[in-house]
Amino acid sequence: MSKFRIRGRRRRNRHVHQERVPLKSIVPNLITSIAACAGITSISLSSEGRYLPALWALLVACVCDGIDGRVARLLKASSKLGAELDSLADFVNFGVAPAMFMYFWFTGGPSHVIDGEPVNPILIRTVLACSLFYAMCDCFRLARFNTMLEQKTAPYWKHFFTGVPAPGGCWMVLTPAVISLCGKWSPSPIVGIFMLLLVGTLMASRLPTISLKAVHIPKRYMLPTLAGLLLLIAFLVSNFWLTIGVVGILYILTVPITGFIFLKVRSKYLSQG
Repeated sequence: MSKFRIRGRRRRNRHVHQERVPLKSIVPNLITSIAACAGITSISLSSEGRYLPALWALLVACVCDGIDGRVARLLKASSKLGAELDSLADFVNFGVAPAMFMYFWFTGGPSHVIDGEPVNPILIRTVLACSLFYAMCDCFRLARFNTMLEQKTAPYWKHFFTGVPAPGGCWMVLTPAVISLCGKWSPSPIVGIFMLLLVGTLMASRLPTISLKAVHIPKRYMLPTLAGLLLLIAFLVSNFWLTIGVVGILYILTVPITGFIFLKVRSKYLSQG
């Protein structure tokens, strides 16, 4: 009888051990949750007309989005739950939050008043429609990204993203507002509408965009690259938001250049095959 009791206890202990979850597995999901909270906070701040704090909240969301996956791989705590949570957080942070920021920015906030004059209702509805378009393009891109994880892609795609990635699209669409906050430019709502439509289309498209994760720098270019990065850091320290706005413009300009490079890489691969 004692032998059977011992075996039963061992089975129960093994079952209890399987139900326990390591504390380290919660850390990546916690970082993703912080990113989502930062995105929601940005929406709240932009609705109150506090645009600069709203941008800082989006920056926190972007940083958290960049490290949660790496922390998960470092701790060996990757999970399907974390992947789904990350996609939902990305939709809030890089789809809804920038769309609402642009809506409030170009329609005078919740009061819809700019320089003491009410904003045209037609303009308000137009900006809202374009903001919705941008947000849904981001949603479509994230959904397509999740489905492509299970599909094999051609080797020449390893240096490229399909469409503009969500974080990049977020800062691309915010470029007019970022530069305007520096007092260097006062864009019209037409510019905001154009950016929402352009960036939304680029995110939902299948155009190749550069992937810095797969870029390898030759040794002879290491010193110039390091010097360029140090110069970028110096500009960020001296005038952070203006530098972010300029980087956003440069990123937009890389799209056609990347397309040309992609065509050359693909033709070279097909000729070898």
